[in-house]
Amino acid sequence: MKYLLGIDIGTSGTKVALYDSGAKRICAKTIEYPLYQPRNGWAEQDPLDWWNATVEGTKAVMAKSGAKPEEIAGIGLSGQMHGLVMLDKDGNVLRPSIIWCDQRTASEADQINRLVGEKRVIEITANPPMTGFTAAKILWVQNNEPEIYARCEHILLPKDYIRYMLTNEFATEVSDAAGMQLMDIPARDWSPEILEKLHISRSMLGSMHESVDITGKVSRKASLETGLAKGTIVVGGAGDNPAAAVGTGVVSESKAFTSLGSSAVVYAVSDKVSIDMQGRVHTLCASVPGKWTLMSCTQGAGLSLQWLRNTVCAPEIAQAEREGVDPYKVMDALAASAPIGADRLLYLPYLMGERSPHPDPYCRGVFFGLSAKHGRENLIRAVLEGVAYSQRECVDVFREMGVEISDMLVTGGGGRSKLWRQMLADLYGCPVSILDSDEGPALGVALLAGVAAGVYSSIEEACGIAIRKDVVLEPDKTANESYEPYYQLYKKLYLSLKDDFKTLASL
Repeated sequence: MKYLLGIDIGTSGTKVALYDSGAKRICAKTIEYPLYQPRNGWAEQDPLDWWNATVEGTKAVMAKSGAKPEEIAGIGLSGQMHGLVMLDKDGNVLRPSIIWCDQRTASEADQINRLVGEKRVIEITANPPMTGFTAAKILWVQNNEPEIYARCEHILLPKDYIRYMLTNEFATEVSDAAGMQLMDIPARDWSPEILEKLHISRSMLGSMHESVDITGKVSRKASLETGLAKGTIVVGGAGDNPAAAVGTGVVSESKAFTSLGSSAVVYAVSDKVSIDMQGRVHTLCASVPGKWTLMSCTQGAGLSLQWLRNTVCAPEIAQAEREGVDPYKVMDALAASAPIGADRLLYLPYLMGERSPHPDPYCRGVFFGLSAKHGRENLIRAVLEGVAYSQRECVDVFREMGVEISDMLVTGGGGRSKLWRQMLADLYGCPVSILDSDEGPALGVALLAGVAAGVYSSIEEACGIAIRKDVVLEPDKTANESYEPYYQLYKKLYLSLKDDFKTLASL
């Protein structure tokens, strides 16, 4: 029997999952760890926490499954994107990792525009400078901790630190590195121009690979710590969203997925580089060789619904407790009783500022049209619709850029809501489906490892074996026509309030 191991280094925990050659999950283990916020807007984690979770999770999976170490054909790595890991010449961690959601680097993002040029940085890296990307974090250390930067010999992403600990190799791959803002995205390699202008030595960065490339093998030291067999191959893997794309079968043009979690992501694959010079959506390298992706991110998607639940939905929480069900199920049923348009109530989901399609840290959430006749059913439906409108606005940008979408999967916790999925189908104007098993990034990188190990002949074959659709919802043309005037008003509201958001932030 041949097995494949997928390791996903997430923000809340690391998931280690073991799959057989038929892509069936044998068992999985998630080990959680803390997130540190030493100041408001900062977010850091200890890379050693990720490694310890990887070791503990791997040991647990191996013990529970009964698989022999030599039966594991390959290991794939996925993880949170954009995080900064800095090591000294001996491979020791120099400081806590500044992770993806850290917001301390606004001045460094402006610095990148000055050093490279606003237009030129988008032409090369396919994205405008953002606080979340790794390049701004590197500049922050240069500016604020020069003594640490002087000792830095290696810069890695979170999953690539785990690669180093497993194989003693300094390497990365295109899908995750594309989110560092140090790459020439069309060329799929580091950009000499960006590195020179940001004063970052090429020697600090790992070797560049495609996601299916073998990047190293488990070392003797890592074998002793994890119980894995020395010499087991470790492939490039992918960042969390590119890995999820493989894990959902989104590996070719016209296919896409919408992830409804705390944030919401729309992710589509393209055979060519397509760059939005306005920076409304991100262009990155896909985990499939020779392909690129468009990706949007709505910061406050499921977070908006969670905020509403915690703030005004005490009766629904109490009812759910009596019935032994999830409060969101009760809220979903209540929202379904309200009409399209939530009886003339609109919601802008900008609780955490916004990235797509409005890269604006100042905007905030808005209920528009609130009246005394509105009840909780209208509030809940307005939130669901507001998040759905945001996803439609991002898909419209994709289509404007020549990336057609005719098949949409929905993943994440919000995907359990049939009402929410139907809203997306009606607004996108294409079928929306879910999978019979939503394994996510861990499965995606396990499949990549399977291709490298020869278990599968291609990524497409691997996805054909692993991915099975469940419920498919068709768009309702009448509903689409009913949503349209609300959607057009929704888009207009941000433009009307844009300057007022800045004024509010300055008060």
